[in-house]
Amino acid sequence: MPGQDKRDIAPSHDDPPGVDLARVSAYLADAAPELVSGPLRAEVIAGGKSNLTYLVSDGASEWILRRPPLGHVLATAHDMAREYRVISALGPTDVPVPRTYALCEDPGVIGAPFYVMEKVEGTPYRTASQLEPLGRDRTRAICTRMVDTLAVLHAVDPAAVALSDFGRPDGFLQRQVRRWKKQLDASYSRDLAGAEELHRLLLARVPGLSAPAIVHGDFRLDNLLVDTSDDVVSVLDWEMATLGDCLTDFALMLVYQRLATSGIDYAVSDVSTAPGYLSDSEIMNRYSVAGGRPLTDMGFYLGLAYFKLAVILEGIHYRHIQGKTVGAGFDTVGTAVEPLIKAGLDSVRENH
Repeated sequence: MPGQDKRDIAPSHDDPPGVDLARVSAYLADAAPELVSGPLRAEVIAGGKSNLTYLVSDGASEWILRRPPLGHVLATAHDMAREYRVISALGPTDVPVPRTYALCEDPGVIGAPFYVMEKVEGTPYRTASQLEPLGRDRTRAICTRMVDTLAVLHAVDPAAVALSDFGRPDGFLQRQVRRWKKQLDASYSRDLAGAEELHRLLLARVPGLSAPAIVHGDFRLDNLLVDTSDDVVSVLDWEMATLGDCLTDFALMLVYQRLATSGIDYAVSDVSTAPGYLSDSEIMNRYSVAGGRPLTDMGFYLGLAYFKLAVILEGIHYRHIQGKTVGAGFDTVGTAVEPLIKAGLDSVRENH
């Protein structure tokens, strides 16, 4: 479509919510003129409850488009430019990420900033039923490579990839505790048992900073794409990435694993119940050896991870009761918030 006049692009009558394909096509004709060769169509990819992800195609090629959620958006929580920047910066490293093509920071195009990146072929394993047919050995290999990928990410020198200003490691943990409380307050619609106490305990027990690193912020198996050789070929969903304490990433990965057997009605994924999946202790040992880092103060880090998830779900619940969510499965999200807070309190108390 190089050189095509934007006025020649007919609007689509089948645009998914949040995307005007005629405007996207016109934008890409200027920003990435060799990319698109025909009329666009798109669909929302199921599974995302935060930033919206779309599969976009011109009939010959496919790409991924990301934009913030519709409606209520927490400050700094859905920054497309940051997400695009970190993926682009990691492209030359050993961290597997998609190729990026274009970032649109003008909300006038589709109503919000967005970016377009490569569609990588692979499977985001979300359920034990997907892993079970692979057998114990392949499941173990996939889980091991997941842990190794996190260690590889945390070994990247931010300065070497021009990300030394991507965050402020000093005071990171204190700011995380305060930030998530601020996010919780911004989504206030009801009182939540234990929230104030967990916030207070976390502030009182902030440990010294572990190794500063590029932090993904939501690292788990179904945010990775795995190919048919069981290799991790792409890490996705970088919306919470920053510079900070690498153990926050690691603890959140452990919490996701524990949710499948916790009885809390919010198991993002039950992959950890598949035969061959590494146990908590095996994951801790693998990461510690691969990254060369001691795993200390895990009670704090686990408590913070539970608090973070509780706040994220409360934000989703807040948008849902306003009618601002896209897709199904949002009506019960709010029921998991208080159990997550309780699990956070238990972690901090039991490991203090």
